[in-house]
Amino acid sequence: MDDALSPDIGFQFLQPPGWPKPRGYANGIAATGRTVFVGGQIGWDETGTFREKDLAGQTRRTLENIVAVLREAGAGPANVTRLTWYVTDIKEYRERQRELGQAYRDVMGRHYPTMALVQVVSLAEPEALVEIEATAVVP
Repeated sequence: MDDALSPDIGFQFLQPPGWPKPRGYANGIAATGRTVFVGGQIGWDETGTFREKDLAGQTRRTLENIVAVLREAGAGPANVTRLTWYVTDIKEYRERQRELGQAYRDVMGRHYPTMALVQVVSLAEPEALVEIEATAVVP
């Protein structure tokens, strides 16, 4: 990641001088194009069934659900400019970072948009361990 404009996706990654390079996210992104907003997705399948009971499995499925919605707009993981993660157990998130990182890279590749992570008491679906909302820009 650098502050150069990436012409294939129309993004400029924003990295203030002297700041340490972030790992797994971007400090900021400037983009031009059609904005796509993806509502909070959770780790259930297309039938509304939670097949995965662990955080890494649900995260993988949640990201796959985001990619499915993006596809409807002619977009993909490389178009994502922001992800907001809501997890029910920040301790488990920290303990499972290696597995979560692998699940992320498997679905999203090595594109790291701006991100925020928040622990919440619970999510609307009692079995959900993670919910992620996304914003993407299609040039």
